[in-house]
Amino acid sequence: MAGRLSFLKLFLLSTLLLVIQSCSQNSAPAKLPKSTRYEDLTALFEQWRAFERPQFIAGVPDYSAPAMARQQRELAEYQRRLANIAPSAWPVAQRVDYELVRAEMNGLDFDQRVRRPWSRNPAFYKFVFPDQSDTPAREGPVIHGAIDLWTYPLPLAQAHVIELTARIGAIPKLLQQAQNNLVENARDLWVTGIPVMKQQSEELNEFAQNAASAHAELANAIQAAREATDAFCAWLEKEAPKKNGPSGVGIENYNWYLQHVHLVPYTWQDLVTIMHRELARAHAALRLEEHRNRKLPKLEPIANAQEFDRRMNAAVTEYMAFLNEQEIVSLRDYMDHALRERLGKFSPAQNGRRAFFHEVNYRDAVVMRTHGYHWFDLARMQREPHASPIRRGPSLYNIFDSRAEGLATGMEEMMMHAGLFDQRPQARELIWIMLAQRAARALGDLNMHANRATIDEASKFASEWTPRGWLPVDSDLVRFEQHLYLEQPTYGTSYVIGKIQIEQLLMERSAQLGEQFTLKRFMDELNAAGVIPVSLIRWEMTGNAAPLFDSGS
Repeated sequence: MAGRLSFLKLFLLSTLLLVIQSCSQNSAPAKLPKSTRYEDLTALFEQWRAFERPQFIAGVPDYSAPAMARQQRELAEYQRRLANIAPSAWPVAQRVDYELVRAEMNGLDFDQRVRRPWSRNPAFYKFVFPDQSDTPAREGPVIHGAIDLWTYPLPLAQAHVIELTARIGAIPKLLQQAQNNLVENARDLWVTGIPVMKQQSEELNEFAQNAASAHAELANAIQAAREATDAFCAWLEKEAPKKNGPSGVGIENYNWYLQHVHLVPYTWQDLVTIMHRELARAHAALRLEEHRNRKLPKLEPIANAQEFDRRMNAAVTEYMAFLNEQEIVSLRDYMDHALRERLGKFSPAQNGRRAFFHEVNYRDAVVMRTHGYHWFDLARMQREPHASPIRRGPSLYNIFDSRAEGLATGMEEMMMHAGLFDQRPQARELIWIMLAQRAARALGDLNMHANRATIDEASKFASEWTPRGWLPVDSDLVRFEQHLYLEQPTYGTSYVIGKIQIEQLLMERSAQLGEQFTLKRFMDELNAAGVIPVSLIRWEMTGNAAPLFDSGS
């Protein structure tokens, strides 16, 4: 009898487990079928962009620890929804869009896991920017809601006065929040963030003098924002002695960010090798150019404002004529204007020296017009917006850098080889000087993020290996650049590696087209793809996606 009861209990228990398992399976959510509609991607993209933007409370973006933890949890659902879209049967252009959306989501994932600018980087809380960037979006991690003062024409319209009063009026509350958010120990980011925030106080003061003197409420808001900024800087200085931790993201994280966010098919070690090679190539080429030009007079810098205006405008005329006559790229009416409105004003030397790029620009005005391809890009994005809503505006997390900075830098050397400076061979020296500077500062980026160099050491290296002493270690530029690259991993390398990727693409496309290849066709195809990672442009132009993320190392 006892045996029968034991058997019966075992039978009932097994039956109960089967019932529970069955109920569990029946209650599990059904697996959704994968979508194959491109329209579902564009709809998700719009929702994703709204999600990526933090909640605003009384005009202040919420980067508090609870808000960021909630965003990190909810990000997984957007990544799941993207993974549920199957793009394999789509045209390449649409599959490229899919990869852009995935890269942006990876960018937020990286920020949440690694970079965390809201809790590590005081400069993240800079809220006011007086000048336009020459890239599709401002370089580095920029806080949501930041004020681009250059978009408000003077004298201020009344609607703009009201808007700016409210937006600038939010700065004290933002900086109060920042003191609660900044809890991590990244010394170089902390210390170098202090002068960035001090600069905000100076810029607010200048804006008040130029725009707010006739508007009492705006003037009061600016004054309160300045006082809050000054108090924030004092707090940062008080806390600075407690900071002694590393600021770099580490090599493993750097590699992940390169390949999964910026879609650059190299590793940290690859880039170290490439940048050392480019640094040596630039210095060697410079010495050969100097030897060839040894009997020619040295290029003398522009001496006065009148000469500056004449030579700068003549440089635009010469450069645009060269692009047209040599059939480099299809021209648009807006391109000439895009260059001329960015010529700037004459600035006398201070203690016998100028900022690095002024040293170049004041010796041959045409050289820097080649790098001005940035302004062509921005004008094209405004006048001829891309058909894809995903490419119409700038990608997040500076994902555009290899194309934007790579092409602007690449045009310098490409136009030199195409003959732009044949009548002024001394100008060729300037091209190599700029390449040396880009490679030297890129090595600073790489070593800071490997935590093998401090920002002071990276700045010293960039200064020492920039020819002619044109980048003094105590200059504002060298420190500004290295701080940007510490804030934004991979940006310092994008100028050179983007240039190299475009050169490789030119090689591939010319081999593919054979006698049908022309430089103008190549450039037009490059422009048509938009300002997106070169690896994706390569896929769209050649049909070849592999190896996208294989460095061969």
